[in-house]
Amino acid sequence: MERKLFTSLQGESSDQLNNSLSKQGFRRSQNVLYRPTCADCSACMSARIRVADFKPSRSQRRAINKNNYLKRAATSPWATEAQFELFRDYLETRHADGGMADMDVFEFAAMIEETPIRTRVIEYYITSRGGTPRELAATCLTDLLDDGLSMVYSFYKPDLVKDSLGTYVILDHIEIAREAGLPYVYLGYWVPGSPKMGYKARFSALEVYQGGQWVDMIDPEDFAAEAHPLESEPIAQQVAKIDLPDTHTVPHPSREPRSEY
Repeated sequence: MERKLFTSLQGESSDQLNNSLSKQGFRRSQNVLYRPTCADCSACMSARIRVADFKPSRSQRRAINKNNYLKRAATSPWATEAQFELFRDYLETRHADGGMADMDVFEFAAMIEETPIRTRVIEYYITSRGGTPRELAATCLTDLLDDGLSMVYSFYKPDLVKDSLGTYVILDHIEIAREAGLPYVYLGYWVPGSPKMGYKARFSALEVYQGGQWVDMIDPEDFAAEAHPLESEPIAQQVAKIDLPDTHTVPHPSREPRSEY
Protein backbone atom coordinates (compact mmCIF):
# COMPACT_ATOMS: atom_id res chain seq x y z
CA MET A 1 0.00 0.00 0.00
CA GLU A 2 1.52 3.29 -1.13
CA ARG A 3 0.86 6.43 0.91
CA LYS A 4 1.72 10.03 0.01
CA LEU A 5 1.62 13.49 1.47
CA PHE A 6 0.31 15.87 -1.16
CA THR A 7 -0.78 19.46 -1.64
CA SER A 8 -2.18 21.37 -4.60
CA LEU A 9 -0.31 24.08 -6.48
CA GLN A 10 -2.57 27.02 -7.13
CA GLY A 11 -2.66 30.78 -6.94
CA GLU A 12 0.12 33.33 -6.71
CA SER A 13 2.08 31.31 -4.14
CA SER A 14 2.63 28.29 -6.43
CA ASP A 15 6.26 29.04 -7.28
CA GLN A 16 7.05 29.84 -3.67
CA LEU A 17 5.48 26.61 -2.44
CA ASN A 18 7.18 24.52 -5.14
CA ASN A 19 10.57 26.01 -4.26
CA SER A 20 10.12 25.36 -0.55
CA LEU A 21 8.76 21.80 -0.71
CA SER A 22 11.13 20.64 -3.47
CA LYS A 23 13.94 21.31 -0.99
CA GLN A 24 12.13 18.96 1.42
CA GLY A 25 11.88 15.94 -0.83
CA PHE A 26 8.62 16.74 -2.64
CA ARG A 27 8.08 16.27 -6.38
CA ARG A 28 5.61 17.85 -8.79
CA SER A 29 3.00 16.09 -10.95
CA GLN A 30 0.93 18.63 -12.90
CA ASN A 31 -0.65 20.87 -10.23
CA VAL A 32 0.15 18.62 -7.27
CA LEU A 33 3.23 18.32 -5.04
CA TYR A 34 3.72 14.97 -3.32
CA ARG A 35 6.15 13.03 -1.15
CA PRO A 36 6.02 9.29 -0.33
CA THR A 37 5.26 8.64 3.32
CA CYS A 38 4.60 4.90 3.48
CA ALA A 39 4.05 3.40 6.93
CA ASP A 40 6.52 0.51 6.61
CA CYS A 41 8.95 1.57 3.88
CA SER A 42 11.26 4.53 3.29
CA ALA A 43 12.85 3.36 0.05
CA CYS A 44 11.83 6.34 -2.14
CA MET A 45 14.34 9.15 -1.60
CA SER A 46 14.49 12.38 -3.54
CA ALA A 47 17.86 12.84 -5.24
CA ARG A 48 19.75 15.89 -6.48
CA ILE A 49 23.19 16.69 -7.88
CA ARG A 50 25.42 19.45 -6.48
CA VAL A 51 26.41 21.20 -9.68
CA ALA A 52 29.59 22.87 -8.39
CA ASP A 53 31.04 19.56 -7.14
CA PHE A 54 29.95 17.33 -10.01
CA LYS A 55 32.68 15.68 -12.07
CA PRO A 56 31.70 13.43 -14.98
CA SER A 57 33.01 9.88 -15.05
CA ARG A 58 34.82 8.46 -18.05
CA SER A 59 31.63 6.85 -19.38
CA GLN A 60 29.70 10.11 -18.90
CA ARG A 61 32.32 12.02 -20.87
CA ARG A 62 31.86 9.46 -23.64
CA ALA A 63 28.10 10.11 -23.53
CA ILE A 64 28.76 13.82 -24.02
CA ASN A 65 30.96 13.12 -27.03
CA LYS A 66 28.52 10.63 -28.56
CA ASN A 67 25.67 13.13 -28.47
CA ASN A 68 27.45 16.30 -29.51
CA TYR A 69 25.51 16.25 -32.78
CA LEU A 70 22.27 17.08 -30.94
CA LYS A 71 20.84 20.59 -30.78
CA ARG A 72 19.06 21.79 -27.65
CA ALA A 73 15.91 23.94 -27.78
CA ALA A 74 13.99 25.31 -24.78
CA THR A 75 10.29 26.03 -25.30
CA SER A 76 7.18 26.88 -23.30
CA PRO A 77 5.27 23.90 -21.81
CA TRP A 78 3.20 23.07 -24.87
CA ALA A 79 2.56 19.50 -26.05
CA THR A 80 3.19 18.57 -29.69
CA GLU A 81 2.43 15.58 -31.87
CA ALA A 82 6.15 14.85 -32.26
CA GLN A 83 6.57 14.75 -28.48
CA PHE A 84 3.65 12.38 -28.03
CA GLU A 85 4.92 9.99 -30.72
CA LEU A 86 8.34 9.96 -29.08
CA PHE A 87 6.71 9.45 -25.67
CA ARG A 88 4.69 6.45 -26.91
CA ASP A 89 7.75 4.82 -28.53
CA TYR A 90 9.73 5.33 -25.33
CA LEU A 91 7.05 3.81 -23.08
CA GLU A 92 6.37 0.81 -25.34
CA THR A 93 10.08 -0.02 -25.44
CA ARG A 94 11.24 0.88 -21.95
CA HIS A 95 8.20 0.90 -19.63
CA ALA A 96 5.45 -1.12 -21.29
CA ASP A 97 4.23 -2.40 -17.91
CA GLY A 98 4.46 0.94 -16.10
CA GLY A 99 1.70 3.11 -14.72
CA MET A 100 1.89 5.53 -17.67
CA ALA A 101 1.66 2.89 -20.40
CA ASP A 102 -2.00 3.60 -21.19
CA MET A 103 -1.71 7.41 -21.18
CA ASP A 104 -3.54 8.93 -24.15
CA VAL A 105 -2.79 12.16 -26.02
CA PHE A 106 -5.06 14.25 -23.77
CA GLU A 107 -3.43 12.97 -20.59
CA PHE A 108 -0.02 13.58 -22.13
CA ALA A 109 -0.99 17.16 -22.99
CA ALA A 110 -2.16 17.65 -19.41
CA MET A 111 1.18 16.34 -18.07
CA ILE A 112 3.08 18.87 -20.20
CA GLU A 113 0.78 21.88 -20.07
CA GLU A 114 -0.93 21.82 -16.65
CA THR A 115 1.70 23.65 -14.67
CA PRO A 116 1.10 26.70 -12.47
CA ILE A 117 4.82 27.37 -12.05
CA ARG A 118 7.85 28.27 -14.18
CA THR A 119 8.34 25.28 -16.47
CA ARG A 120 10.15 24.66 -19.74
CA VAL A 121 10.22 21.84 -22.25
CA ILE A 122 13.84 21.10 -23.17
CA GLU A 123 14.01 19.35 -26.55
CA TYR A 124 16.99 17.72 -28.25
CA TYR A 125 17.03 17.45 -32.02
CA ILE A 126 19.03 15.46 -34.53
CA THR A 127 20.22 18.08 -36.98
CA SER A 128 20.95 18.16 -40.69
CA ARG A 129 24.40 18.97 -42.04
CA GLY A 130 23.56 22.65 -41.94
CA GLY A 131 22.58 22.45 -38.28
CA THR A 132 18.83 22.69 -38.89
CA PRO A 133 16.70 20.64 -36.45
CA ARG A 134 15.44 17.56 -38.30
CA GLU A 135 14.14 14.95 -35.87
CA LEU A 136 13.17 15.04 -32.18
CA ALA A 137 15.47 12.74 -30.21
CA ALA A 138 14.67 13.57 -26.57
CA THR A 139 12.40 15.73 -24.44
CA CYS A 140 12.51 16.75 -20.79
CA LEU A 141 9.82 18.58 -18.84
CA THR A 142 11.85 20.81 -16.52
CA ASP A 143 10.79 23.07 -13.65
CA LEU A 144 12.81 26.19 -12.81
CA LEU A 145 13.38 26.42 -9.06
CA ASP A 146 15.12 29.22 -7.19
CA ASP A 147 18.00 26.85 -6.39
CA GLY A 148 18.09 24.58 -9.43
CA LEU A 149 16.42 22.65 -12.21
CA SER A 150 13.92 19.90 -11.45
CA MET A 151 13.70 17.22 -14.12
CA VAL A 152 10.02 16.30 -13.89
CA TYR A 153 9.97 13.70 -16.68
CA SER A 154 12.19 12.86 -19.63
CA PHE A 155 11.92 10.46 -22.58
CA TYR A 156 13.95 9.76 -25.70
CA LYS A 157 14.30 7.67 -28.85
CA PRO A 158 14.68 4.04 -27.69
CA ASP A 159 17.04 3.15 -30.53
CA LEU A 160 19.54 5.73 -29.23
CA VAL A 161 19.93 4.01 -25.86
CA LYS A 162 23.33 2.76 -27.01
CA ASP A 163 24.46 6.40 -27.05
CA SER A 164 23.44 6.84 -23.38
CA LEU A 165 20.99 9.55 -24.41
CA GLY A 166 19.18 9.48 -21.05
CA THR A 167 22.46 10.11 -19.26
CA TYR A 168 23.31 12.87 -21.71
CA VAL A 169 20.06 14.74 -20.99
CA ILE A 170 20.97 14.82 -17.28
CA LEU A 171 24.52 15.92 -18.05
CA ASP A 172 23.20 18.71 -20.25
CA HIS A 173 20.87 19.87 -17.48
CA ILE A 174 23.88 20.04 -15.17
CA GLU A 175 25.54 22.29 -17.75
CA ILE A 176 22.41 24.46 -18.07
CA ALA A 177 22.29 24.85 -14.29
CA ARG A 178 26.01 25.68 -14.21
CA GLU A 179 25.58 28.37 -16.85
CA ALA A 180 22.60 29.84 -14.95
CA GLY A 181 24.42 29.82 -11.60
CA LEU A 182 21.97 27.33 -10.07
CA PRO A 183 23.43 24.96 -7.44
CA TYR A 184 21.31 21.83 -7.95
CA VAL A 185 19.73 19.52 -10.50
CA TYR A 186 16.84 17.53 -8.99
CA LEU A 187 16.48 14.03 -10.48
CA GLY A 188 13.32 12.73 -8.82
CA TYR A 189 13.20 9.68 -6.58
CA TRP A 190 15.92 7.08 -6.21
CA VAL A 191 15.16 3.64 -4.77
CA PRO A 192 18.01 1.45 -3.45
CA GLY A 193 18.27 -1.80 -5.36
CA SER A 194 15.95 -0.71 -8.18
CA PRO A 195 17.56 -1.56 -11.54
CA LYS A 196 15.51 1.11 -13.34
CA MET A 197 16.78 3.82 -10.99
CA GLY A 198 20.34 2.62 -10.58
CA TYR A 199 21.65 5.13 -13.13
CA LYS A 200 21.04 8.02 -10.71
CA ALA A 201 23.59 6.64 -8.24
CA ARG A 202 26.27 6.81 -10.96
CA PHE A 203 26.42 10.61 -10.81
CA SER A 204 28.99 12.16 -8.52
CA ALA A 205 28.10 14.83 -5.94
CA LEU A 206 24.73 13.15 -5.43
CA GLU A 207 22.59 13.90 -2.38
CA VAL A 208 19.43 12.13 -1.18
CA TYR A 209 16.76 13.42 1.16
CA GLN A 210 16.69 11.09 4.16
CA GLY A 211 15.42 11.65 7.68
CA GLY A 212 14.47 15.25 7.01
CA GLN A 213 17.80 16.36 5.56
CA TRP A 214 19.96 16.10 2.46
CA VAL A 215 22.87 13.69 2.90
CA ASP A 216 25.76 12.78 0.61
CA MET A 217 25.58 9.48 -1.19
CA ILE A 218 29.02 7.98 -0.83
CA ASP A 219 28.04 4.35 -1.31
CA PRO A 220 24.53 3.29 -2.48
CA GLU A 221 24.86 0.17 -0.35
CA ASP A 222 24.72 2.35 2.77
CA PHE A 223 21.05 3.13 2.21
CA ALA A 224 18.58 0.50 3.33
CA ALA A 225 15.45 0.07 1.23
CA GLU A 226 13.07 -0.57 4.11
CA ALA A 227 12.26 0.74 7.57
CA HIS A 228 10.55 -0.88 10.53
CA PRO A 229 6.93 0.34 10.88
CA LEU A 230 7.64 1.79 14.33
CA GLU A 231 10.39 3.98 12.83
CA SER A 232 7.88 5.87 10.68
CA GLU A 233 6.62 9.05 12.35
CA PRO A 234 2.85 9.62 12.51
CA ILE A 235 1.45 11.73 9.69
CA ALA A 236 0.68 14.65 12.00
CA GLN A 237 4.30 14.84 13.15
CA GLN A 238 5.59 14.65 9.58
CA VAL A 239 3.32 17.48 8.47
CA ALA A 240 4.24 19.59 11.50
CA LYS A 241 7.91 19.43 10.50
CA ILE A 242 7.32 20.69 6.97
CA ASP A 243 8.69 24.20 6.54
CA LEU A 244 6.08 26.19 4.59
CA PRO A 245 6.89 29.54 2.94
CA ASP A 246 5.84 32.72 4.73
CA THR A 247 2.38 33.14 3.23
CA HIS A 248 -1.17 32.57 4.40
CA THR A 249 -2.43 31.34 1.04
CA VAL A 250 -0.57 28.06 0.57
CA PRO A 251 -2.59 24.85 1.05
CA HIS A 252 -1.47 22.42 3.72
CA PRO A 253 -0.21 18.92 2.83
CA SER A 254 -2.66 16.09 3.31
CA ARG A 255 -2.66 12.31 3.04
CA GLU A 256 -3.38 10.26 -0.07
CA PRO A 257 -3.64 6.45 0.16
CA ARG A 258 -2.85 4.47 -2.97
CA SER A 259 -3.42 0.82 -3.75
CA GLU A 260 -0.80 0.63 -6.48
CA TYR A 261 2.94 1.07 -5.96
